[in-house]
This record gives sequence, C-alpha cells and structure tokens, in this order.
Amino acid sequence: MKFTLSWLKDHLETEASLEEIVETLTMIGLEVESVDDKSALKAFKIARVLTAERHPDADKLQVLAVDTGDGKPVQVVCGAPNARAGLIGVLGAPGTYVPGLDVTLAVGKIRGVESHGMMCSERELELSDEHNGIIDLPVDASVGTSFAAYAGLDDPVIEINLTPNRPDATGVYGIARDLAAAGLGRLKDGTITPIKGDGATPVKLIIEAPDLCPGFALRLVRSVKNGPSPKWLQQRLKAIGLRPINALVDITNYITFDRGRPLHVFDAAKVKGDLVVRRATAGETVLALDGREYKLNDQICVIADDNGIESIAGIMGGEHSGCDENTTDVLIESALWNPQNIARTGRELGIITDARYRFERGADPEFMVPGLELATRMVLDLCGGTAAETEVVGYGGYEPKKIIFPVSEVKRLTGIEVSKSESLDILARLGFKLEGDGDVVNVLVPSWRPDIDGKADLVEEVMRIHGVDNIAPQPLASHATVNGKILTTLQIRTRAARRALAARGMMEAVTWSFIPAAHAEAFGRGDNSGAALKLANPIAADMSDMRPSLLPGLLAGAQRNADRGFNDLALFEVSGTYEGDTPDKQRRVAGGIRRGTAKLDGVGRHWAGNAQNVGVFDAKADALAVLEACGVPVDRVQIEAGGPAWYHPGRSGTIKLGPKVVLGHFGEFHPKTLETLDVSGALCGFEVFIDTIPEPKQKPTRTKPPLTLSSFQTVRRDFAFVVDKTTEAAAVIRAAGAADKKLISGIQVFDIFEGPALGAGKKSIAIEVAIQPQERTLTDEDLDGLAKRIVESVGKQTGGVLRG
Repeated sequence: MKFTLSWLKDHLETEASLEEIVETLTMIGLEVESVDDKSALKAFKIARVLTAERHPDADKLQVLAVDTGDGKPVQVVCGAPNARAGLIGVLGAPGTYVPGLDVTLAVGKIRGVESHGMMCSERELELSDEHNGIIDLPVDASVGTSFAAYAGLDDPVIEINLTPNRPDATGVYGIARDLAAAGLGRLKDGTITPIKGDGATPVKLIIEAPDLCPGFALRLVRSVKNGPSPKWLQQRLKAIGLRPINALVDITNYITFDRGRPLHVFDAAKVKGDLVVRRATAGETVLALDGREYKLNDQICVIADDNGIESIAGIMGGEHSGCDENTTDVLIESALWNPQNIARTGRELGIITDARYRFERGADPEFMVPGLELATRMVLDLCGGTAAETEVVGYGGYEPKKIIFPVSEVKRLTGIEVSKSESLDILARLGFKLEGDGDVVNVLVPSWRPDIDGKADLVEEVMRIHGVDNIAPQPLASHATVNGKILTTLQIRTRAARRALAARGMMEAVTWSFIPAAHAEAFGRGDNSGAALKLANPIAADMSDMRPSLLPGLLAGAQRNADRGFNDLALFEVSGTYEGDTPDKQRRVAGGIRRGTAKLDGVGRHWAGNAQNVGVFDAKADALAVLEACGVPVDRVQIEAGGPAWYHPGRSGTIKLGPKVVLGHFGEFHPKTLETLDVSGALCGFEVFIDTIPEPKQKPTRTKPPLTLSSFQTVRRDFAFVVDKTTEAAAVIRAAGAADKKLISGIQVFDIFEGPALGAGKKSIAIEVAIQPQERTLTDEDLDGLAKRIVESVGKQTGGVLRG
C-alpha cells in the first residue's frame, strides 16, 4: 500500500515530521517497507535561458547561456528544438543524477564546446513520455529555486506492508485514523454529503447470487466530458505507481486508494438492458480491460447484461463497456462481494488487481453508498454532467458485532498495566462504540474492522496503539525445581532420528509432500482409499497425490544427483506420510536411501580395494540405528524376511516389536519399482515408523544404571550348527543367547556354508560366543557346562545340531 505524505495530510491534521510518521506507523503494526523522500529530483533547479546561439560545428545544436539564479550564467550545449532565449526550464548541474537517462552529469565537451550540465525534458525526469523538447515553464516560475518543490514532485512516498486482516488500512483515510488514534494528530472529518439525483437511474439491478453479492449500488451521470484528469490527480496516481488513463477511470482508482473502496465505471451507452449479478456459466468467456480473454466457470461471479458478461465481479471490468474519450453517460458501480469467492476467483484466473486486493480482505459495507456519493461528486467536479438517483439493491444494513470486554484482559494477556481510561479511549479513537462504564463494557465493532471477533482482538488493538515498545524487558522467573520436559516424545524422537542418521554420513533432504499418481500407486496407494488424497488443485501435473511414503521423493532426488554426476550418496528425511485423510492415517516416518557405494565405511574406488555396492544389510543397519536412537531395545526386536511390494522379495525385511507392532521395513528395491520411478543404480532404503514406537514406561528416576566392569578376561568359543536352509541366523543367535544371559555378553555370525556334505536342504551357521565372567575365573567344567547348554538350547529351538 503506497501513499504520499501530502495525501495523508488531506485526512490527518498533524505537525509530525516524516520520520515521526514512519516510526509511528511501524509501531502500530503498519510496517513501513520503504520511504522515497524524492531526493533524486531535489538537485534540479529552475533556470532561464539568457542567450541561444548556433553551435559552430553542429547545425542542430545550440550553445545556451543559462541563468541559475546566482548571478553567474553557465554554458550549456542543447539540441532541443524549442530552446530559445527567454525560455524558463529545468537545469541539471554537473554531478546530478538523471533518472530518465540513468547517468550522472559531468562537465564535458560536445563537438568541442564545453557544456556545464543539461536542460531537461519531461521524459528525462520521468514525468511523462514527452521528449520533443525541453521543459517550458511559465514566466512566473522563480529562477534558482527547486523544480521539485515548484512542481510538487518533492512529496515523499511511503509504502507499508499490510497483513491480510487489515482491510481498513487499504485506504489512506484508514491509515490516518490509526495515526490519529496513536496521538500523531487529528483525524479530519471524512463525512460525505449526499448528492440529490435528477430522475431515476434507468438501468435496473438484479442480484441472482445474493450469497456472492450482499449489496449493489448504481448511479447514472449524464452528459459528462471525459478527458485527462487534472494534474494533481495524475501526480498522485503516478507517485504510487499507477498510470493515469482518463478522468473517469482515474477517479475510481483514486477513491480505491483514498478510502479503500473499489469502484467501477460502465459506459452507459454500451450497456444493454438490466445489469444482472449472477454466476457465470461454465465455459463462458470475457475480454477484460487488460486485453486478455478469460474462460470462466460456474463458481465465478459476474455482472452481465443482454450483451453478455460485462465485468468479472470485484476483480476486473470488461473491455466492451469500458469508458473512453467518447463516453458521455456513465454508470458508477459500488458493490459488496463475498471475500472468499473473490480470492478463489483471483487465484483461478491468475488476476491480481487493486480491487481484488481489497475485496478479498473485506471492504467496509457501510461505505458502499458513501463511496458512490464521493465518486459522483468527483465526476461532477472534474467531468461535469447531471447525476440521477442512486439505485441500491440487496444491502440490508450493518449489524455491529457486540463483544463483552473485561478491561482487566489487557493486563492478563499482555502482562503490562494499561489504565482503564486509556484502554477505552484508544478503542473510542479507533472508532469502536462503548456501552457501559464499569470494569466490563460492551464494545461495538465498526463496519470497517471485520477482523475483530473477540476480547483478545480488542486487547491487541489497545496494545498496538499504547505501544509494544512500552513493554519493559523482564528476566524469566526462576524456579526452585528443575523444569519438566518441554518437547513431546515424538518431537524428541524426531530430533534423535535426524541426529543418528546424520552421524551415519547421510545428508538430510526435504522433499515435496506431493508426488505423481504413478509413484503413489507404486508405494501402496493402489486401493480406493487413496482417492481421497488426490489434490483438488495441484501446483503441477506431476504433484497430484499426497505421498504415502518418503521413499519416492528420496529416490527421485538421488536420481537427479546421479544425472549430474553424483552417483554415490545417502539421503534421509524425517517427515510426514499420508495413508488416508484422517489424523490417525498421517504418520511420522524416518526414511532413507543409499545409492551406489555410499556405505558407512567409505565410498567409491580406492587402490586398496573398491567399496562394494550398498545392499540390504546397509539399510538394516540404518533402520536399527534410528530405532536405537529412539530408545527401542534393538536386541529384542524381531526381523522377518520380506517387506512391502516395492522392495525386492528376497532382499528385504520387516522389523517388529512383538507379533503385531510393525516398526519399519528395509531392503533393496524391486526392479519394477525402480523402472516405474525411472531410477537406476544400486539402491537400498528403509522406513521406520517413529509414531508406532511404544511410549517408554515411566521410571521413578532418570538416573542411568551403574556401570559394572569385570576384572576377568573375556573367553570366546566357536560353534557351528547344521540347520535347515529356512532357519534364520537370528533364530540361532537368540537360542544361543538364551542359554545363559548373565555370562554370554555377545554373539555374532562369522560363517555360513552350504554344500552336499551337509545333506539336502541343510546349511551350516557358525557363531562366535563371547563369555564374560563376573564373579570368578571360569574352569573347564564351567565352560563345558555352558557349551552343553548352548548346544541344547539351539537344538531345542531351531533343531540344529553341532557340525561334525
């Protein structure tokens, strides 16, 4: 939102400086983004041409003697055809920056003659496109004074950044109201005197979609003369970045920024029949004022007549009924529109206009008719004519919201003391009506503040005007006891999972939550439940579905890296997946992939031996590392062969805690899955469902168990068992460990052998058992007894026998 300082002072009577105004605006929540103090034009001075003689070496150039007001004429070479003795123009001295040329002037020679500056045209000062000659000022222009001050070009421009909840500040009058409430001046009376009409407006209004148009006002003004708007109006529009078009259009643009009230003007001669506010028919088109044709749907509100659509309601008018220099009768429209519908229409059509900006935030309903009266007055003053009576349809008046406001809420919610009188005075200055004088008052919300809904909103209004800079910094209160944990268990586990995977050499990625439909189907979205997770308005055709898994995005990211020469990499992400459209179907997952030779112990080629490609056991190790970081006792989990369909059936596994709780999956990817995703290379991955991990049991203390070290040497014994081929090595390890949980400190597999000597359907699994004595050195009898128990336990649980 842009406005000039003089424009603000049209509504605010104040002696405050520009710096004070800027500081106050930011303090009360209207953050100032930029201030242009117009210093670029301050260096240009009004100067008089004393003499003009032909250049000795150029027919089209003249050598001017120019009076700058200090009694010392300067020599300037000029090529303008209108340069002459006696002309009063604008001089740019050496060292001055010329915005229209993007150059800084210096003393130079033109065809051998020195030139001390230049006489400027309007285009060179970016005042207009006129460049046929230099600026020719009236004879009463004071030589030697600032041209910017003379022409009113030294008016600073302020730009503020509005939050979406402040429609009242989309007009200069609303900004002035806030500044006056903050004590920076007095708000001038903005009351608009109605204009009595001469006869009825012949065009009737029909509202067929009252849910989209709560009110519509229309007025005919006859016998207008539409031409260029006056200079002051053009200057204000140019200052805020708008291009003057003609008086009628400029008036509507001015009121849009002055009062936050968008208007539209129709050429009455081009309107046929009544104006109808309705929903568009799917497929209807309209040629808008920007010269583009828009295809509409049945959710878009339009204004139409017997010719068809004349305007996209609340956003942009149609070119057919637009006003031009031939317009003599004009229909001025002031209406109310459904903010949600305006926002949706603007997004669908890709149109951003000043009208949409205001209507989607909520225009003041009580200013609909006064805004029309203001526009009528300006049209009569600038274009002449005769106004008919105003036609108003649909508007039933404004019923103010009533909020019961305990004044003590200011102290309770902000922690600072604002007196009752100050609090109520602030609300009154902002336009709120107050009923009652006790500690609890009724507050009536003005029509221009649709964002005020409850007590907390009123407290915010009091605080922003009182000044948040009045809040004194205070240290946090000290507690005698240690504070309890702040983060939830899921938050703690999420951070622990990220840290664990990063420590394993993986790089964190952030991928889209939206993936192509084919990828979603390849990762479990093949049933009908996935239909609810298709996006109604995807940002791209290949981002149509919510992801059921993190792996598609990570695999696609790995392939993009591989296409650019980064073949060996490991990526992970801890984020959400979506298996349905209910909260219980949204999961927190830690997922990762490894590609090429990106193993934990090194990647790529090396003279001492090349790294092997990643495989299922790398993915398993990553998954178990996440579980261990999240507090899961990994020695108690069960790992079953096989996983979901997107993994290789013989090189994947499922991690369980008990028979029902699935903690995750890991493995190498199925070739068909990689083909569907157009991904290649050696790849493995995993997913761990963090939110499935059971909550830890509450312990009476957070103290870690005592560290117990043994002074006795560890003893290692090897065993080789012949078992069925279908027997898992993990089953042999669990059975051996169950023989004596106190003495056995570790078991690992060091050999697996298959051959005809073992018999059909058999294999040999060799394990190393670490035995750690705790109380005394073990004798041979102790070790033999332990070995016997290990053999018996393995035989009983797996059917394995010692290999002979």
